[in-house]
Amino acid sequence: MIEPRKGTGQPTIADVAELAGVSRAIASRALSSEPRPVSADKRERVLKAAQTLGYKPNLLARSLTTKTVNLVAVVVNHIHDLSDLDLFDLLISEIQSIGKQVIFVRVGSSQGIEEFLRNGIAYHVDAALVFSDFADAATVRKMFRNDSVLMLNGMRDAAAPAIIPDELTGITAAVADAAGKGVRTALLVTGRAASAVEQARVAHYRSELQRNEIALAGELRGDYSYQSGRRLAVSPDWKEVDAVFCTSDAMAMGVLDVHRDGVLQTRPKAFRLYGFDDVTLAEYEAYPISSIGYDKSIYIKEILRFLTHPKEFRSGGTLVRVPTYFVARDSS
Repeated sequence: MIEPRKGTGQPTIADVAELAGVSRAIASRALSSEPRPVSADKRERVLKAAQTLGYKPNLLARSLTTKTVNLVAVVVNHIHDLSDLDLFDLLISEIQSIGKQVIFVRVGSSQGIEEFLRNGIAYHVDAALVFSDFADAATVRKMFRNDSVLMLNGMRDAAAPAIIPDELTGITAAVADAAGKGVRTALLVTGRAASAVEQARVAHYRSELQRNEIALAGELRGDYSYQSGRRLAVSPDWKEVDAVFCTSDAMAMGVLDVHRDGVLQTRPKAFRLYGFDDVTLAEYEAYPISSIGYDKSIYIKEILRFLTHPKEFRSGGTLVRVPTYFVARDSS
């Protein structure tokens, strides 16, 4: 490792090793964020010595030695959806727990991706996690000049591994719940049509509604936001139906605030309302929306497996599916 120049007064790895009574190699292994062999006694001595001296590792030097920078890029459209906030807080915490840090790259639109490439911007990262549905795998590999790219938006290719929720399971349960309660007509409030994940989600709803003999009276397109749900709920295209299925909880919340008196009763009077994402806010009395979710701890565990054991994901574009579930609440 490259040590600071003498005279700076900063403790070095050699100082830590000397105080702990171990070799520099053992001190380095004990302080590494990676699982490296060292006895518990020596690790404890090294950690105590580092704390006593106020030693901070030289991350630049470590990156030159390990060929890693301990940075992970998270590529997103934006960060304002309720489901984004629920997920990313947990994800950042878990990535930091393995000694890496996150940089967010907000692309906003397909033009944002093109601008990124046009300006030749490149970050040196160990891996890229792609949530944005404006970014395909080949483009992200080019963006970061790195093949370690994990697709979380349904836009994978033969070389890109992917992790996606298995949404059919939760959708099947939600539609069956509605059918069991006598629902015979429904509206579908959807998100961005260009999204591969949304396309699959809408197709699942259509097939399950048909299979349960529920007539689809119409599809209204929003953008996953609360504002779009509220706007659609008062639009001339709104129809009287037995149930409304929204492909995001945020849109369902907008719908609920327009039709609150007709939905939040012992038995909904106007229609039954179903959301998607199972955001934390749906657990509280203000927005008790029946919803479809997935176990975020399992989802994040698979992402961490990609970051720590990437070779397990390099067999021809591995696809990992995380199961979804349905939660019935007052709105249905």
